[in-house]
Amino acid sequence: MPAVSTRHRFINLVQSALLLGLMAMIAWVSMTAVVGAEVGLLLAFGMVAGLIFAPNLPQDFLLSAYQAERITGRDAPGLVAGIAELARRADLPRAPKLYRVSSPLPNAFAMGSPEDSTICVTDGLLQLLDGRELVGVLAHEVGHIANRDLWIMGLADMMSRLVSIASWLGQFLLLLNLPLIFAGAVYVPWHIVALLIFAPTLMALVQLGLSRTREYDADRAAAELTGDPEGLMRALSKLERRVGRFWEEIFLPGRRIPEPSLLRTHPSTESRIARLRELTALATPQYPTIAGMSYKPRLPSFLPPKFRRYGFYW
Repeated sequence: MPAVSTRHRFINLVQSALLLGLMAMIAWVSMTAVVGAEVGLLLAFGMVAGLIFAPNLPQDFLLSAYQAERITGRDAPGLVAGIAELARRADLPRAPKLYRVSSPLPNAFAMGSPEDSTICVTDGLLQLLDGRELVGVLAHEVGHIANRDLWIMGLADMMSRLVSIASWLGQFLLLLNLPLIFAGAVYVPWHIVALLIFAPTLMALVQLGLSRTREYDADRAAAELTGDPEGLMRALSKLERRVGRFWEEIFLPGRRIPEPSLLRTHPSTESRIARLRELTALATPQYPTIAGMSYKPRLPSFLPPKFRRYGFYW
């Protein structure tokens, strides 16, 4: 689906670049206002260097924390073959490793870089979706990996944390110098003070906007890689009905009041499906649809609950 997909890719790329640039500007102004340009430059260099040279350190820790178990070709030959084909189409150096997490909540997430990546799926997701829908969700995660979204969002998160630290430090120094300020012995640039107060909120809003943009781009990549936008559309609809409605019924009696779009980490399901429908209607698939084999793993429905010091968890 070259034409429509290229347009979506370009729009998402421009939006991501602008949002990252805005975050970098806010972070730079906040840090230099508190610690100076030289120290701010060193912090920025250390932050980027850490993300470049140690991007995959949390993988083993997270897999251990989730008690994730590896899914092999013997467990789910169709699923592993589908992942390998998606990785080939996405030009990944190697196919992501596939793990299952014992949880009834349907979910999937990716870790790592294109060179060494992992995709985790929960038992709830494997039970809820059929093969076509499952491939759409896995392609979405492969899209995140191929687009290096995990690195991008890691960079954004680190900038947000630095801004929060600079904000608290700046406000602490302001309170410490209040006697000198009241005595007129110290000049205070109040516009910088205002920035330090509101910068964490601004960064959070921009980071949420960046997250939504990357989700759109992963949806586009999934439609392109599978040649089947309909599969992901069906998966999103099922997940919305199962996950969103279940928790809203229990904890959010005012669920009919829509959440402001600025406060969402993901775009609304309706807007994501609308974009995927546009790809379905106006585009010719770049690849043949991945279909024709069973992707359901031959696994137990659920793993037994794990005992921990503070009780059981699933």
